[in-house]
Amino acid sequence: MSLRINHNTSALNAHRNLLVNDQMLTRSLEHLSSGLKINRASDGAASLIVSEQMRAQIAGIHQAIDNSEQAIGMIQTTESALTEVNNLLVKIRQLGVHAANEGANDKVMLEADQFEIDNALNTIDQITFNAQFGLKRMLDGSHGANGAANGKGLEFIAASPKTHSSPVNGYDVRVQSLGTQATLMGTQELTQEIIDKGEQLTIAEGGRTVQFNTHKGETVQQTVGRLKAEMAAIGLDMKLELVGGKLKLTHNQYGGDFTFQVASSTPGILSKETGVMENATPGRDIQGTIGGSVAVGKGQVLTGGAATPVEGLSVRYTGDVLTSADAGEGAQSAGRVAVYQHSLVFQVGGNAGQTVSVSLNSTNTRTLGRGVANASGFLSLRDVNVLDAQKAQDTTRIVEAAINDVTRTRAELGAFQKNTLESQMSQLRITEENVTSAESAIRDADMAEEIAEYTRNAILVQSSTAMLAQANHNSKSVLTLLE
Repeated sequence: MSLRINHNTSALNAHRNLLVNDQMLTRSLEHLSSGLKINRASDGAASLIVSEQMRAQIAGIHQAIDNSEQAIGMIQTTESALTEVNNLLVKIRQLGVHAANEGANDKVMLEADQFEIDNALNTIDQITFNAQFGLKRMLDGSHGANGAANGKGLEFIAASPKTHSSPVNGYDVRVQSLGTQATLMGTQELTQEIIDKGEQLTIAEGGRTVQFNTHKGETVQQTVGRLKAEMAAIGLDMKLELVGGKLKLTHNQYGGDFTFQVASSTPGILSKETGVMENATPGRDIQGTIGGSVAVGKGQVLTGGAATPVEGLSVRYTGDVLTSADAGEGAQSAGRVAVYQHSLVFQVGGNAGQTVSVSLNSTNTRTLGRGVANASGFLSLRDVNVLDAQKAQDTTRIVEAAINDVTRTRAELGAFQKNTLESQMSQLRITEENVTSAESAIRDADMAEEIAEYTRNAILVQSSTAMLAQANHNSKSVLTLLE
């Protein structure tokens, strides 16, 4: 056996193994103390990248859940204010129905009804102004898709969160065919002789029917007045006129969905044949385009088609850019409508672009109930008046439209909360749980495995230390040769 003292190879080998084992022991202690098996990139570069991406996603999902909960709070706050507006509208409608009871009301009673209606209208405007979530006013129209129309007879009705903001000069509205009402005019004059003989008229509309008989001795004007009264009492949504001695009936609503039937015992007074029910000339829905995109006509209202920039945009046209002579010669411009998109946008996902939006329409009394055809000329809820029977009837129509506006908004908010926010939040919680589990499998330490590894490394360090001491001791055997 050769003995060397300049280089103790055994000691160097033992020292190297001691350093390796000590490093492994230190790493095991780090894993056990942190609970992580990936503490730095050197522990696993690929695993670190995947883990950090998952951590970012988990943080985003957690914040999205908080965002959804905050959005639900905002929606509930808004819906509670709309509930009060709804209650006030129901009260106004009740007062309108009371005021329409012309036979029993006097001037003082009608003025009292009007005073209460005015008070309710002011309260609605006050709720509209005061309804806030933080510093955001929820019902003043500043968080919806709003618009303004420019053109004679052109009126902006509504827009949806899917409606794109218009160019600076607005969307061009072109009309191909005007909306019309169902109408019928007799071909035979209603004379005193026919009245005295005893004419029988039948008018049916919307499931309601008037059976009318003339009375001998009544004048034509008296007969027409009594027929009007019976039509109103039954609730026919129609207008009766005497044009050149002939009866003319016109439906109050526009479009192909509204029609009526008539019959008369004398041919030509209403129906062409004696006692045979005859359909009125049907109404027609408006046809046209908005911003060059397809639009769906309903009565006098054009609504932007699905998957177009003007989706959900509704405008009413009551003008007459077309006449019977030039109808069908191509769409003509009825004006322009500008749209300003300020719908509320909520970040409900952990990644960019995962947003939903909802539009909050104004509940101002000058906005509610717009676009309802009425004989009193009311343009909105703010204009309603019940000081005579006709105005009371029209007030009821306007308020019904306003109630529909508010309840539609409430329904949209309820569906948005239930089907969008709450469903999305439930899905986010499941996703957070699954992604967290996946990130844990990559990054977290298996404590049982790490303890076993720590024990092994500790024993190896102790063994390496002992062997290093032994290697150093072996070199001392050279001294025995000097004795």
